[in-house]
Amino acid sequence: MAKALKKGLDHRARDKGGQIRHKRKDTMVKTLRKEYGDHFLKGYKPDATLGDVLKKEKVESLHALLKKK
Repeated sequence: MAKALKKGLDHRARDKGGQIRHKRKDTMVKTLRKEYGDHFLKGYKPDATLGDVLKKEKVESLHALLKKK
């Protein structure tokens, strides 16, 4: 069984070394909405991936996307 990661800044998971884990590009919008609210990424289908959204919004990461919005 996988050991639970410690929650850190902004309730983001950290690995054993303390590094904040990044969302994978194949994370679906519906999963992100569970964390950021139903209003997050309006206009995108629930089965769209984070990678597709980042490409369309012309940003490199979820962090950059959050700053942009």
